[in-house]
Amino acid sequence: MIPSTIRSSPSLADYTPLSEYQEQTPASFVSAKPILYYHGKAKAWIPSAQRGSLPIFPADLSSRPSAPENSTLDDQAEETVEQAVDLFVNSETLTLYSPAAEIGVSIPYPLVSIHAVKTLGSGEQTYPSVYLQLNLSDGGPGDDEFDTVELTLIPAAESTSQEPTAGASPAKSEAAKLFEAISECSDLNPDPAGEDDEEDEDDRIRFEGDLEAVEGYSAVYTGASDGGLPPPLPGSSGWITAENVHEFFDADGNWIGGDEEEEGASGELGEGAGTVRRREEEEGVNGHEGREEGDSKRPRVE
Repeated sequence: MIPSTIRSSPSLADYTPLSEYQEQTPASFVSAKPILYYHGKAKAWIPSAQRGSLPIFPADLSSRPSAPENSTLDDQAEETVEQAVDLFVNSETLTLYSPAAEIGVSIPYPLVSIHAVKTLGSGEQTYPSVYLQLNLSDGGPGDDEFDTVELTLIPAAESTSQEPTAGASPAKSEAAKLFEAISECSDLNPDPAGEDDEEDEDDRIRFEGDLEAVEGYSAVYTGASDGGLPPPLPGSSGWITAENVHEFFDADGNWIGGDEEEEGASGELGEGAGTVRRREEEEGVNGHEGREEGDSKRPRVE
């Protein structure tokens, strides 16, 4: 799964607007077009060292962050490049297109490992943005083997001439709207299950014996023909019922066990169980194997 390069600007006609999709009847929910959750213009920033990682940021790109947001970078302005992009946050991919470079990129959502609202600057001069961390490769055992790109999107503020109504909740910023759109689309495109997540046939618990499972279930078995309990599972000691509970517990609730000779009981210990060996028999003294003393013993010299 890798990003796809696009050579022409996407058209709004290529998508079904979210509001229009939500007004459709259930019979027409299946749409041939991706659902457009967010569309707008934005400034896109990445570190200069990561140029060439995405098609919209060629290796020779030299455009620096523009005002007014560049004032928040301080000394890092020379280490960051900017590209103006059109955003198409749709139900299939996160698409960014650069009119200046005449190229774009469609990013599958599983490649977006982190996304969050990030406030640039401090004090009175703050600018909301959306920070994304993209993992463009699966990597390996070391962190250095991951191809990670840090992308910051600063959506253009929506102009409005209306004064806010007294008592009304403040309107969401464009960054908040963009973040919510990416979150919803990410939920629609979860990470694909890896090979390690697939259940192995050999990992399942299997019961051997003449047991008839209930149709549609596993390890759920039918009862006896006379309406009683099903036969006990292989290796078990049988069922504990109200009629035989006194054979397993005393009046104080202590376990006393059942009849070990009863058919189906599995309380016998295996071969070698309970055998105790002294340490000297296995290792000798001080960890050395024991040996008989005899003529081979070195004589003492006076």
